Amino acid sequence: MIIAVDFDGTIVEHRYPKIGEEIPFATQTLRMLIAEKHQLILWTVREGDLLKEALDWCKERGVEFYAANRDYPEELETHKGFSRKVKADIFIDDRNLGGLPDWGTIYRMINERLSFEAVYASDGNTPKQNRGGFWKNLLKG
Repeated sequence: MIIAVDFDGTIVEHRYPKIGEEIPFATQTLRMLIAEKHQLILWTVREGDLLKEALDWCKERGVEFYAANRDYPEELETHKGFSRKVKADIFIDDRNLGGLPDWGTIYRMINERLSFEAVYASDGNTPKQNRGGFWKNLLKG
């Protein structure tokens, strides 16, 4: 599976342009996914020296990405069809609607191919009552 992973706020706490503290179990989980033959793409707003700094930080912790801000390592901006919008099966990002689950939950979702709701329910939680959905509640006058 191809998995695009954000850096700031997902692997580390937001301190951009500095590198924040690691979010618990982020690099451990990423190493496990790599060992299971998933292709990880670092998908971040960072470019140039800031991107290199993030890649080096990850590499020091045993996380080497298949590619960074591109679909494959050899892809260049001059290639026909180049786009910063990477093609991935899954995107892990703190700006996800609903926020970032903890890394243990993220691993279970990928490894067991479960939705967040299925993981939540399997842990003995009762699903929240549907109160009309996000948009309906937002548009209530």
